[in-house]
Amino acid sequence: MKQILLLNGPNLNMLGVREPGIYGTVTLETIVRRMERLAEELQVGLECFQSNHEGALIDRIHAAYGTKDGIVMNPGAFTHYSYAIRDAISTVGLPMIEVHISNIHKREAFRHTSVIAPVALGQIAGFGADSYELGLRALVQHLQPTEG
Repeated sequence: MKQILLLNGPNLNMLGVREPGIYGTVTLETIVRRMERLAEELQVGLECFQSNHEGALIDRIHAAYGTKDGIVMNPGAFTHYSYAIRDAISTVGLPMIEVHISNIHKREAFRHTSVIAPVALGQIAGFGADSYELGLRALVQHLQPTEG
């Protein structure tokens, strides 16, 4: 069974309260429950972790080396400036899907650039909480062996 790590960065623990006009009213707990159900349906293992601390996220990325098959991550604000997270993802060499609830490209100019995207398999943004499910589906599809 493939093993996936779901990471959430800073302030995502405040979903449901934080700027509902941008992020909606769904909580991170609800997103995690939905992702756990989807992982079961897709027959993959899922470990979920959220932190407001860059180092804690990097530690989890490092721990994924040799134990996980891929990562789905919403880096939050770290998207725009965390070269340390970018380097950690690059170092472990696991396929990673970057997800965002809002469309970062339609927001403030500083949010348009992701330093994480160049080391990601892909980026899904702007589909609300569904971005997570789309990301997991894309990663699982990528991990399936091709026939032919």
